[in-house]
Parts: sequence; C-alpha cells; structure tokens
Amino acid sequence: MEENLKDKLFNKKTNGWINLNEQERNDIFNFCDGYINFLNKAKIEREAVVEIKKMAEINGFRDLSTYDNLQPGDKVYFINRDKSMFLAIIGTEKIEKGVHIIGSHIDSPRLDLKPNPVCEDNGLAYFSTHYYGGIKKYQWTTIPLSMHGVIVKTNGEKITINIGEDDSDPIFTITDLLPHLAQEQMQKTLSKGIEGEDLKLLIGSIPYNEEKCNEKVKLNILNILNQKYGIVEKDLVSAEIELVPAFKSKSLGFDRSMVAGYGQDDKVCAYTSVAAMMSIENVKNTAVCILSDKEEIGSVGNTGMESHMFDYFMSELLNKTGENRVNLLDKVFCYSKMLSSDVDAAFDPIYASVSDKSNSGFLGRGLGICKYTGARGKSGASDASAEYVAWVRNILEKNNINYEVSELGKVDIGGGGTIAYILANKGVDVIDCGVPVLSMHAPYEVTSKYDIYSAFRAYQAFWNA
Repeated sequence: MEENLKDKLFNKKTNGWINLNEQERNDIFNFCDGYINFLNKAKIEREAVVEIKKMAEINGFRDLSTYDNLQPGDKVYFINRDKSMFLAIIGTEKIEKGVHIIGSHIDSPRLDLKPNPVCEDNGLAYFSTHYYGGIKKYQWTTIPLSMHGVIVKTNGEKITINIGEDDSDPIFTITDLLPHLAQEQMQKTLSKGIEGEDLKLLIGSIPYNEEKCNEKVKLNILNILNQKYGIVEKDLVSAEIELVPAFKSKSLGFDRSMVAGYGQDDKVCAYTSVAAMMSIENVKNTAVCILSDKEEIGSVGNTGMESHMFDYFMSELLNKTGENRVNLLDKVFCYSKMLSSDVDAAFDPIYASVSDKSNSGFLGRGLGICKYTGARGKSGASDASAEYVAWVRNILEKNNINYEVSELGKVDIGGGGTIAYILANKGVDVIDCGVPVLSMHAPYEVTSKYDIYSAFRAYQAFWNA
C-alpha cells in the first residue's frame, strides 16, 4: 500500500534508456548519426545556415521572397546576412490567433581573429585572437584548431575559409607553458592562468628569404595566403574568421549512448528543432523556427534576437497572408507560444557541489526544462507562468515524452540566460526547453542521445499541438 502511494504521489525521475525496445533504440541512434554529421559540417553559424538551407529546400521550403501570397501549408525560410535564419509553415488558423515558435541559436563560444591579426615574434608567426562568449581560456591551449569563415574584398568578392577539417589540411594551435617552468603560472587562478592576449594562434615558422625585411616569417605567411586566396594583409580587416576545435564529433562511450563534440550549445537544439519542422506537414497554428546568432554575447547586433529582423519576418508573413493591419503584430505576439530551445547544464557527479541535485537535469532522463534562468534573485530571467508550464507539461505527458525540470546550479552560484526574455518582452508565453549538456562552453561538450531524440519528439509534439 505504501509503495503504491509513493508511485502515485512522487515525481519519479527515471533513466529513459530503461525499457526501450530495439526499434526505439535504433531510432535514437539513427537520428543521432544525422546530428553528428551536421555537427561536423556546421561548426560556425554561417555553415549552419548553409546546411539548414539544404535541409529545408529538400523538404519543400522556399525563400520567402519568392512568394507573393502565402496559403496554409506553404513552407518558407528567410536568411539574415548568412548568419541567422527563420523558417515557417503556414497554419490553417490565421496568424492573428498566434503562432507556435521554437527558437535556438547557432553561434557558439570560440576565438575570433582580431581585425589586424598577423604578427611575428622571434621567428614565429601568429594570428592574434579575441575570444567570443564565455570560455575558460586555458581549455583553448594545446588543442588542434581549425579556421572557418569568410574574407570579403573591397570589390565584393567573398572567399570562404575552411582549413583544418580535412585530413590533408594543416591545423593550428595555441601553445602553453611547460610544467617545468610554470611554477608562477600554477599559482594563479584558472581565470588568470592564461590571459586573453596570450591566446595567439601559431601559424608558421619558415622565413621568406628573398626580401630585406624584419618580419620574414610574417611575409612568408602573407605570401602563401596571397598565392592561395589572392588577398593582402589589409583584406583581413574585412574578414570574419573563427577558430574552433578541429576535433570530429563522435559517439561517446562503450555503449555509444552519448555524443561528444564542439558547438552542441546550441546546435543540438537547432538541429532537433529543424529536424522536427522537416517532419511535419499540416499545422493548425503557424509553426515558426528561429535560428539566431550572437546569443553567446547578449543577442546583440542585426543578426541577434535583440534586432528587429524577426519582427520584419513576422510582418512579411502577415503581409503575404493578407492579414496585416496597424498594430496587428503586437497582438500576434501576445497570443503566441514559444519554446526557447537552449541547452541546460547537466548534473556532473564530479562537480556535484555546485548543483542542487533535486533541481538539476541529468543525462538520459529526457528533455530539460527551465522555468526560469537568470542569476541569484532571478535577475534577468524570463519566468514562465504556472499556466503555461502546465500547458507544456500536458503536451509532453500526452505524447509520453520524458522530461525533467531544473535550475542552472545552486541559487547563489548559478546564472545564465537564453533568448527567452526577448520574446517574453514582446508578450509571448515562453519557457526554456532543451538538452542537458556536460562541459558546456568547453571545446568538447557531451550530450545523451536519448535526450537529443526526446527534444526532437517534444518539438514535433509542440508544433502539432
């Protein structure tokens, strides 16, 4: 009797792998094979947009600009400056009655080249970098790094850069001090052990012998770049080159139950939401997918969620469905619902002291939900209402989707945020809803394949609600 009452009343948190049949396991592993392939092709936001556009067009999506009028069932996408993207499937209900939005981001912590990056010091050539987003700087030394991005010349020619991923490519690295000489460094805090200005990328050591020049190694590197890409040093001023780990994303563990890879914050939610949108056809409320940029530095700029580009996209949907009128967009947002699909911090037994175990997400238990994030006294949080949390719970439980509700660490230790507050400020009902991650913001992050597939199923169910 007591055990039955416990089963009835307790919030049971179970490992999702238990009791799965063979077909269900195969579905999870097959889905994650596609995800791993995506991670290896889309290490930066520009590459993610390219890959997602391919997925969209294969599944019948067209550029919004090609439509004069939109009808229920039409599938559209809009690309913003090659670094963010919106997709939509027009529903049978008028947009005026609200849309269902899932929003993630496709930028990740990394190192960017400075505007004038090339330098030489005692016979070694370097690129100077400026780190992007919240990183532990010491994690970015002594690992293989690859170079991704674009160089744009003044004549408008755009050169795509991807060096270090192919087996025949060179890689790059940032050196660190040998332990024999690191007594002073080892006395510093982790945050000070490697300074930002010391994150210099080693790029060459052979001098150019045919010129009278004080920086012959730099000259040789620039000559190589000129011969291969037709650029001069000044062209790097109008470049966006990102340095990311050259590691391949792969299955992790003897049981292959996890994914290890760079950039899973937040491409794991981006991929699962896009894959979910590709799998649905007819929806009642218009389904909208946001793939934003600049989340890791505050969602600023014209490709971040703080810009008005999403408002423009939504206004165009209203224009092309023939609904638009003065102030209608404000009403649309007030009647809309959203999952802010960003990752959650998974409980790590090795660092258990920073977490409240009863309010933490665990690998293998399904989708992670955060009612609010923020810091300490919920500063900067978007706090979902009880009514909306219940509405989301109902969808998940009706579809037998495992989920866990968590916070981002202990009250006076944790803190963080997503794009949720930006949409909440417009009047949208929104809750954070994503995949728990170990080693978040590190060059190699870890997720559970079960949780990844749970997110995919949850996003399907949300759009079909």
